[in-house]
Amino acid sequence: MPVFEYKCRQCGHQFEYLVLHSSPALKCPSCQKQDLEQLISLCAISSEATRQANLSAAQAKSAAVRNERQRQEHTNLHEHFEDHPLVRDASGAIRQQS
Repeated sequence: MPVFEYKCRQCGHQFEYLVLHSSPALKCPSCQKQDLEQLISLCAISSEATRQANLSAAQAKSAAVRNERQRQEHTNLHEHFEDHPLVRDASGAIRQQS
């Protein structure tokens, strides 16, 4: 589909517009002026390889967040138990040292 990006020279609003033979005259949706500049935009390519690459990147990011959360939880537990170490009393029960 021929979707183009435009920028209004009057108000600076940027927008996309689907250009068809039946499309009305192009105007800025913000200020209704026709003083527009067509921008150069990147084309969107979608293939199995790009979908797989995006999925792998999302999974890696999720794993990094999960690992960081686990590390932080582990650190918090260490800090807590260093402040309140556990000891065995004479009966063998484990309790926090006062």
